[in-house]
Amino acid sequence: MTLSRARALVLVALLVVAALILVLIAVLKDDQTNSSFGQQCPPGAVKVRTRPLPDTNQIKVNVFNGTSTVGLAMTVADEFRNRGFSVGKVEDAPQKYDKTAKLAFGRNEVAAAAVINSYFLVKADYAFDLKRTDDVVDVTIGAQYTKLGTKTEVNQAQAQIGNPSPPPGTCDVS
Repeated sequence: MTLSRARALVLVALLVVAALILVLIAVLKDDQTNSSFGQQCPPGAVKVRTRPLPDTNQIKVNVFNGTSTVGLAMTVADEFRNRGFSVGKVEDAPQKYDKTAKLAFGRNEVAAAAVINSYFLVKADYAFDLKRTDDVVDVTIGAQYTKLGTKTEVNQAQAQIGNPSPPPGTCDVS
């Protein structure tokens, strides 16, 4: 073996040893070894998932008419169906609603409510119920409702809204 090859082998061996030492130091001094970022909730908080946002074909909605316009719930329900949502109940709301819309949902549908909210040109109000465990979002159409957004408007709204924040009394485990 020539002297230049011997020097090259010694240099490579030193570099390998130095790399192993650096890796060992990094592993031993790692202060995130027992980290559980995003996995623990404070005592009493309920776990919810805010991401990923579900596709429309994974979202179930009930549509209620909170206005005096006859057939509005059926019209809006048809629009939701055309956009891929699964529509359950379509009825008149027990009470009139003055704003654009109200979304009532429980802990399992936080992300779904954000998706539905992006379909309204004027954002809907949230009615989060911590005790509710079903997988349906109730949409009450109000007097200020005009129409659902176009595909482009919905995409822009979802980009602006991003992932929803967990409601009070909950924590995100996404």
